[in-house]
Amino acid sequence: MAYVISDDCTACGTCIDECPVDAISEGDIYKIDPDVCTDCGSCADVCPVEAIHPA
Repeated sequence: MAYVISDDCTACGTCIDECPVDAISEGDIYKIDPDVCTDCGSCADVCPVEAIHPA
């Protein structure tokens, strides 16, 4: 099950550097590609606004 990024995302960029499989794409609100996400949780662990959660 992939992680998802909620509307609370501030597009700070912290999660992108943590993703080992480059599943996160930039935008006003970042998005995680569920086909690439390995459910490791690294992005959620570093999100300063807790905007990333398991789907």
